[in-house]
Amino acid sequence: MRDDRELDLVLLGATGFVGQLTAGYLAAHAPPGVRIGLAGRSESRLAAVRDGLGSTAQTWPLLAADSTDPRGARSLAQIAGAIATTVGPYRRLGLPLAQACAEAGTDYADLTGEVLFIRDTMASCQQAAARTGARIVHSCGFDSVPSDLGVLLTHDATAADGAGDLEDTTLVLTAMRGGVSGGTIASALGQIDDLRASISNRRIVTDPYALSPDRDAEPAIGDEHDLAGIRYDPGLQQWTGPFIMASFNTRIVRRSNALQGWAYGRQFRYREVTGFGAGPGAPVRALAVTAAVAALMAGVALRPSRALLRPVLPKPGEGPGENARRTGFFRLQIHARTPTGARYLTRVEAPGDPGYAATAVMLGESALGLTLDRDRLPDRAGVLTPATAMGAVLTNRLRSAGHTYDTARISPP
Repeated sequence: MRDDRELDLVLLGATGFVGQLTAGYLAAHAPPGVRIGLAGRSESRLAAVRDGLGSTAQTWPLLAADSTDPRGARSLAQIAGAIATTVGPYRRLGLPLAQACAEAGTDYADLTGEVLFIRDTMASCQQAAARTGARIVHSCGFDSVPSDLGVLLTHDATAADGAGDLEDTTLVLTAMRGGVSGGTIASALGQIDDLRASISNRRIVTDPYALSPDRDAEPAIGDEHDLAGIRYDPGLQQWTGPFIMASFNTRIVRRSNALQGWAYGRQFRYREVTGFGAGPGAPVRALAVTAAVAALMAGVALRPSRALLRPVLPKPGEGPGENARRTGFFRLQIHARTPTGARYLTRVEAPGDPGYAATAVMLGESALGLTLDRDRLPDRAGVLTPATAMGAVLTNRLRSAGHTYDTARISPP
């Protein structure tokens, strides 16, 4: 923790759906003595949230602030050692805060799944953050902690075994149960509108290396575009289909590789898919799910159908109920091969609705890691990813919080 700041940690957006869940997590798990503040536009709404957090949080200060205003953002950044924000869509609302944190040397964590927003912070925050020592850490929820830490863990295992670099590496979503909130819908709609507005934006977002710190230095290793249809994968021995988060997560993982000097390997080929098994019904399930997701995406992308869907979609501030959040879960597997022929299998699993209950744990532990473990974090500053900013520190925190991260060499022995 930092003695030069009034507060150790500020949670911005504490009155929103995910913000309230994260506030609850911090109230239950932050060690005594951590100075935490709750921030948002309305002090009365912040007070209502704090009233529901139990005795631990009743001394937490309430900070009424408009983080979209540069002056308000600077005020927050100057009093906090670290800020975690759930206020999105981030490209529309989040840049002043990220810039203020970079200038003030304040660590920052968010939940963005927006490629264009990270491109904006790369352009406007990198130099300042590198100068002040700030860690601007994007995507500290289900986007994209499991992918990013899972691949890092796999790399660390191959390096420890002397098995060589990672080459073909595939994340497979094997099971998931969860809902969706109005905030997530609003963010997705904002990204769709950004793509519709600009050919340049579409080219950036569809570039597999859109988040590389040095695009020209990326190796030419063939087609790295995301899976668009269903296919039988002989290496995985199962039918696969698109994973809706692949178009973002893969960019984060590739950025982590580049930020570490391509530590995973110059021939690192990474993709993410949904697994449907190998039985006779697998291709039917794969086709049905893929078609349903494609229809939903088309429905929200087209303005006439979007207008029809709006009344039945969750509104900002709404989301899955307590029972749905509690009974949700996700299970991922990462299959990797090295040039020596060694193969590794990494499991990443967590209880709780992935985008809400589990994400509150991920963001909460990211914030606590930035606050409490500064001396043990990787020696990096700038616009970072969870793997490059926190690495094994965050992995171990999440294990202690009940999430699974394990890896094993499966061939040759």
